[in-house]
Amino acid sequence: MITLALREKTILAFMAAFLFLSIFFFVPAGTFDYWQAWVYIAILIIPVAFVMVYFLKNDPEFLERRFRTKEKEARQAAIIKFSIIVFLIAFLFPGLDKRFGWSYVQTEVVLIADLLVFLSYMLIFLVFRENSHAGRTVIVEKGQKVISTGPYSVVRHPMYLGVLVMYLATPVALGSYVSLIPFLFIVPVLVLRILNEEEVLRRDLLGYNIYCEKIKYRLLPFVW
Repeated sequence: MITLALREKTILAFMAAFLFLSIFFFVPAGTFDYWQAWVYIAILIIPVAFVMVYFLKNDPEFLERRFRTKEKEARQAAIIKFSIIVFLIAFLFPGLDKRFGWSYVQTEVVLIADLLVFLSYMLIFLVFRENSHAGRTVIVEKGQKVISTGPYSVVRHPMYLGVLVMYLATPVALGSYVSLIPFLFIVPVLVLRILNEEEVLRRDLLGYNIYCEKIKYRLLPFVW
């Protein structure tokens, strides 16, 4: 059942995402004449709108889980705090690059990166559709089962694979090679988050150890 509060949360989250991206791109850039940022925002915001409508209609409980942000696992909470700092710093750099002209990225390369951002978000959507318990916090809920179908049949953490591709493509999509440096710090953040998440799932989720024996790779097939 969709509640009015959930609709309001969804609309506010959508508006907050648009506001965040706008501030972190155009203020450092010192201009709205930044077509790479406009395209990037459109590629993210428009699919997000459709995905939110989809889950409001088909799985509102999933959205409720995504809005829970209070992390009970102490190590995971520390990782999240560190990741917020990394994300904030990283997202400032493309706009600064635009302002000071540190990089030149060809239009074709920007558009290829935009495509990667879009495809990675589609992967994340598939993960959300496959696993209704893919919340923001690391917790095993009553009745939760191991998911081994769809993207989970390839790697254990397909959502983080989508996140990895999205964020590594983001600086190039925004016309900045220099910004790849701060965005690379997202890699160790994801590794730490995955390792801690697996500790919790191995401990609390029945059948997860068997799943790990079956699916060998956590994030990248044939790599890790």
